[in-house]
Amino acid sequence: MEDARPLAEVIAEGLRDQGMAVDVAHDGLGAAAKLDVNRYDVVVLDRDLPGIHGDTLCQMITERDGRVMVLMLTAADSPGDRVSGLILGADDYLAKPFHFPELVLRIRALARRRPAARSRTLRAAGIELDPMRRTAGRDGHQLDLSVKEFAVLEALLNASPAFLSTEDLLEQVWDEHADPFTNTVTVTISRLRRKLGNPPVISTTPGVGYRIIEPAVPPD
Repeated sequence: MEDARPLAEVIAEGLRDQGMAVDVAHDGLGAAAKLDVNRYDVVVLDRDLPGIHGDTLCQMITERDGRVMVLMLTAADSPGDRVSGLILGADDYLAKPFHFPELVLRIRALARRRPAARSRTLRAAGIELDPMRRTAGRDGHQLDLSVKEFAVLEALLNASPAFLSTEDLLEQVWDEHADPFTNTVTVTISRLRRKLGNPPVISTTPGVGYRIIEPAVPPD
């Protein structure tokens, strides 16, 4: 949530390029509305948001059940500002101007620290995926995945053995502006299946969605 629109869009596009699904709000009221209807892992929060001040919004977030992690992003960088921000419930604090790779690393670190976060390495059906190192492999062979392919595989492994619908994947891997009628999920799943190889480990159930399955064992 960032009130400077050009900066907000630059940050959002940069994070999307890193495989993150990103929603943007330019004021506290818009941010609160999005938090009411969407589930987030990490909120990057400008302290000086109009509408509802960032401090108030931070307190609202930290008082919720199953709350998200908060990274406070602000131009105020005195020790007192950092301390007061953390007292409000922020989980991390980054001053502007900042180095973008550091922002990415801090967001990923906060996502791993969430109470409901999975173990560092995700494993299923012979697949191993490390979200921090951005590596994935199957049966000991490294996979060369695009940013979106990696994010889709991560989402499926996180959900395994449950299904994720096309809408779930659009929400988790893309963002709120994704066209619900697009075939981008189908295309990405198709490319991912080819890279994962045989036997297939991504199952599709029409009208339900996709999930990771254990590969079939050939008969003796």
